[in-house]
Amino acid sequence: MFVKQISVFVENTRGALSKVTGILAENGINIRALSIADTTDFGILRLIVQDPYKAETVLKANDIAVKSTDVIAVAISDRPSGLHDALAVLRDADVTVEYMYAFVCRSDCEAYVIVKTDNPETALGALKSGGVKVLSSNDVYEL
Repeated sequence: MFVKQISVFVENTRGALSKVTGILAENGINIRALSIADTTDFGILRLIVQDPYKAETVLKANDIAVKSTDVIAVAISDRPSGLHDALAVLRDADVTVEYMYAFVCRSDCEAYVIVKTDNPETALGALKSGGVKVLSSNDVYEL
């Protein structure tokens, strides 16, 4: 039930981000969700794509530094406390959230969130037993 996330290290220079997205576009790889965090010299672009293996392969072939990570995708109720309820399940399971980001969905009643934790197996079990809807990789890649 884990989703593969591609992390790309991008220099903070003009056109560097466009180079990454161009490589993905040229290879027919659609981006489902993304997050970018930056420092003075570089940024970390985190991507959920339809075909993470292909994305990693073509980026590496173009000398782009890339890493694959397992993350968890959850669907939460799109209402006040929807996110809080899911995070409370992780807190109660003594799981730390390292980072997370949300992405657009086609449903009006759910929001989708990518979560990276310090203990993915425990987090996955806690979310499932806590009634939080965990998405499969296919669910996410086909959105």
